[in-house]
Amino acid sequence: LLWVGGGLLIAVALVPHMGVIMSSISRPGSWFMTVLPQEWTLDHYRAVFDRPDTMGSIQNSLLYASLSTVLDIVIGVLIAWLLVRKKVPTGAVLDTLAMMPLALPGVVLAFGYVATFAGTFLDPRRDPTALLVIGYAVRRLPYMIRSAYAGFQQTSITLEEASANMGAGPFRTLWRITLPLVAANLLAGAVLAFSFAMLEVSDSLILAMQPRFYPIAKQIFSLYLRLGDGENIASAMGMLGMFLLTVSLLVAAKTLGKRMGQLFQS
Repeated sequence: LLWVGGGLLIAVALVPHMGVIMSSISRPGSWFMTVLPQEWTLDHYRAVFDRPDTMGSIQNSLLYASLSTVLDIVIGVLIAWLLVRKKVPTGAVLDTLAMMPLALPGVVLAFGYVATFAGTFLDPRRDPTALLVIGYAVRRLPYMIRSAYAGFQQTSITLEEASANMGAGPFRTLWRITLPLVAANLLAGAVLAFSFAMLEVSDSLILAMQPRFYPIAKQIFSLYLRLGDGENIASAMGMLGMFLLTVSLLVAAKTLGKRMGQLFQS
């Protein structure tokens, strides 16, 4: 009975994915009142790479996600280092604040940015790049902090103490000794932060108001609302996003091995 229940749960979870897959390879108008599409094609995947708007959104997402990941690495490593190695008095408060983005809905964060920066040089109605990068970084910062935190906990402090005894300062020790030792954790955290930022939905839908600034998620939404083959091209872009997430999770799991589950342990 347990296996049957588990199988049904998995089947229900896979239904939306199968719908996206079939929509991405079906001809427009060929899937109506039938179980399966009547005609198949790969033209929608070709259209993703041929259309200026879809390619522009991919380039935008690469830019936003790359910049936000760099921010996450710098801030995440610093916070994790303070929590594990320096054990600052306000460590519990800092850790709680750093994890808050996991509990804060992205829609709330995005609307907060719009309300706060309207009419300023950061107004997303003019250019949302800065706020999208900041929003992506804030939303994915916990991934990087937990990844670096786990790495610091698993690394002996002996080599760092030896470096300090030889006269190296704390930041030089961090750069030359500690970071190479936790590189696998940082790589896994960076991969997760980057991949999820590439497909961030809530910030993208609200902050990107002009088509030339659309990231992937907003472009998929825009295509889906278009008549004709818009739904199919949107599904093809969604499939590329699913592939990216799958590869990213596999890379992170391969890098960390059994330690993958420790990323979000406190």
